[in-house]
Amino acid sequence: SGAYQKQQYMTPEDEWDRDLLLDPAWEKQQRKTFTAWCNSHLRKAGTQIENIEDDFRNGLKLMLLLEVISGERLPKPDKGKMRFHKIANVNKALDFICSKGVKLVSIGAEEIVDGNTKMTLGMIWTIILRFAIQDISVEETSAKEGLLLWCQRKTAPYRNVNVQNFHISWKDGLALCALIHRHRPDLIDYSKLKKDDPIGNLNTAFEVAEKYLDIPKMLDAEDIVNTPKPDEKAIMTYVSCFYHAFAGAEQAETAANRICKVLAVNQENEKLMEEYEKLASELLEWIRKTIPWLENRTAEHHMRAMQQKLEDFRDYRRVHKPPRVQEKCQLEINFNTLQTKLRLSNRPAFMPSEGKMVSDIANAWKGLEQVEKGYEEWLLTEIRRLERLDHLAEKFKQKCSLHQSWTSGKEELLSMKDYESASLMEIRALMRKHEAFESDLAAHQDRVEQIAAIAQELNELDYHDASSVNTRCQGICDQWDNLGTLTQKRRDSLERVEKLWETIDQLYLEFAKRAAPFNNWMDGAMEDLQDMFIVHSTEEIHSLITAHDQFKATLPEADKERMATMGIQSEIVKIAQTYGIKLSGVNPYTNLSPQDITNKWETVKHLVPLRDQMLQEEVARQQANERLRRQFAAQANIIGPWIQTKMEEIGHVSVDIAGSLEEQMNSLKQYEQNIINYKCNIDKLEGDHQLSQESLIFDNKHTNYTMEHIRVGWEQLLTTIARTINEVENQILTRDAKGISQEQLNEFRASFNHFDRKRNGMMDPDDFRACLISMGYDLGEVEFARIMTLVDSNNTGVVTFQAFIDFMTRETAETDTADQVMASFKILASDKSYITVDELRRELPPEQAEYCISRMTRYIGADGPAGALDYISFSSALYGESDL
Repeated sequence: SGAYQKQQYMTPEDEWDRDLLLDPAWEKQQRKTFTAWCNSHLRKAGTQIENIEDDFRNGLKLMLLLEVISGERLPKPDKGKMRFHKIANVNKALDFICSKGVKLVSIGAEEIVDGNTKMTLGMIWTIILRFAIQDISVEETSAKEGLLLWCQRKTAPYRNVNVQNFHISWKDGLALCALIHRHRPDLIDYSKLKKDDPIGNLNTAFEVAEKYLDIPKMLDAEDIVNTPKPDEKAIMTYVSCFYHAFAGAEQAETAANRICKVLAVNQENEKLMEEYEKLASELLEWIRKTIPWLENRTAEHHMRAMQQKLEDFRDYRRVHKPPRVQEKCQLEINFNTLQTKLRLSNRPAFMPSEGKMVSDIANAWKGLEQVEKGYEEWLLTEIRRLERLDHLAEKFKQKCSLHQSWTSGKEELLSMKDYESASLMEIRALMRKHEAFESDLAAHQDRVEQIAAIAQELNELDYHDASSVNTRCQGICDQWDNLGTLTQKRRDSLERVEKLWETIDQLYLEFAKRAAPFNNWMDGAMEDLQDMFIVHSTEEIHSLITAHDQFKATLPEADKERMATMGIQSEIVKIAQTYGIKLSGVNPYTNLSPQDITNKWETVKHLVPLRDQMLQEEVARQQANERLRRQFAAQANIIGPWIQTKMEEIGHVSVDIAGSLEEQMNSLKQYEQNIINYKCNIDKLEGDHQLSQESLIFDNKHTNYTMEHIRVGWEQLLTTIARTINEVENQILTRDAKGISQEQLNEFRASFNHFDRKRNGMMDPDDFRACLISMGYDLGEVEFARIMTLVDSNNTGVVTFQAFIDFMTRETAETDTADQVMASFKILASDKSYITVDELRRELPPEQAEYCISRMTRYIGADGPAGALDYISFSSALYGESDL
């Protein structure tokens, strides 16, 4: 059977064809080539032949030749010199050739013993074909085709070389020179060869091959050039010697290709690791710089500065943070993709540098969102506080100015001794005037209390200029106390002399008594009509309008009081005219004149419509604010549930979508595009939210959704769809790397989904065990525990789909190992335990060679030359068994 299989490698065109030997030029070429080929082997046994048809006649050197080229022992030769002894020895040689699966056509021992040249050459060709050419195989071809394909590939890059056969293609010598230069460029300067110098080219190849490659000169340059079609068998024999001479280089090329493949994987993974480290560093640095800004809750003293802080925060949420959200998501996706690639290429998992784990980034991000959480609320609270403070401070100044305007000169008046030289009437007048002043003083007590209350509230709200407020308030209170003391002293003095006076002008007194409170009422009315207000709802403004309407209803009664007071003055004038009394024109009991009352009354009537207009303008503003609230709420109540619905749909989408992973990917990306297209609704809501804040609207009873809710939900939605797409991408990577079909993957997913009871993309251990049993696994406790350590190495208590797929395809994966890479380097190094820089640069492409040179450590063995490199430790490091 073995002999038969070997015989099948021989095609009819390879067999001995007696007719081909009719050409004497071919016979001459074969005689020279075959003789040199035989001697290249016989010299190993210390002998050679001179004449190919004579020296093989006794069969002894023929048997010796077969033993040398096969490495096997032939039967012991007959020692006699008779013809039958020679025939017996030749037959032993021919029987050995046949035992190797070679079919000898028309070649018998007698013809060899008789020295038949053609038969002898035919026998030697069958030996060459069997032992030098038959085992050459390139891309499933063998023998002649394999050798020809090898020659074509090796000479393909060379100009003026086109190997199509084993005769004409070799006549100019360039093909032979190209073969030598391809493997040993140091031996021939191919650029100096000329196509029109075939004799020179052939002799160059023959001499270099004999001197440096130990290939004897088997052909004659002149014979080849002068023969129209050189002998194919002679050329094949000579060229096969080059194949065997360079076989080691073929191994080196294969080894180099394997190393390049491994290094390419490592270089790509290192690039991904560097990108991850860079992106992680930038994101962590941004978080590190941003957190102190959000933690700074130092309030500004002025409204404009706080509003600028709010605008800066709004820019941060809308402009600066969203790209960082995307970076964080992309970082997680890159990390997962890298780990998948490392796992699929049998590399150790990637461990980022300290502080840059995905969990570190998540913790830093969580810290960022924690300090961000109350920042906007604090800003709005501070703005309200400053708004309230500005309002109170203005009110304080207004009331202080009114009060100090009223008290101006009062202390000097109360300190006067005018009653000492007054007449009886004047004394009575001073007494009444003083009583009117006391009434006036009491009426102003409320305002002083209001000033003190406003000052206290400014202190409680941490007003930035509280010290000047306190100083002014204290001055007013001290002055008020002093006024009380002086008033009491003056009353005591007047009462002391009051008994000395009898006459009193009742009408003046009555006017003074009625004019003073009415005047105070008008002062209060003007103060109220000019009072500033802040409201945040239509209910509050309507409450102010109601109060204003109630005030207007009191105006007719006030007008009656005014007319009654003015009537007293008319009566005084009437009495004076009736009795001819000459009036001084001054009421001795009050500084208020009828003109003062008239002027203030006109002022009050003028302020009433102005107050009406101010209140109506505020009504319009509050109604506009209410429209903004309703407009925001209408959108938020649609967008909020939409985001929630999409989040729930994404949770089920990977479970529910049927079809191939590519179809799932297309569906998910269409889903992602629909979500991205929805962004315009978020942007419109952001615009309405900004309008509300600019209108100082801080509450909205029409919706439970705040802009913060919507922003967080939207960011989570974008992150979740991106992660889901990444999971499918990793499944595609796994499927392709493991070499499993879509049908197998669909079966795995169907099984997983069936036992994913909670529909959350994970199986509990019990469900996973049931899944394995359903797929034919016979599981004991120990075996199941071993499997769980594989699929849940972090003890999370659940089995993800990715872990399930990894387990189901674990045994089918094609992996490269450190031992394979070491073996490849050993071939490049010619079996040495070290490799040189020159060898790396000669055997590997420039990029891979420099990669190895820059990372290999120096070889420390005593048998290595200076500069030798340690490829063994380098191979281990590629697979994480030591540091690279």
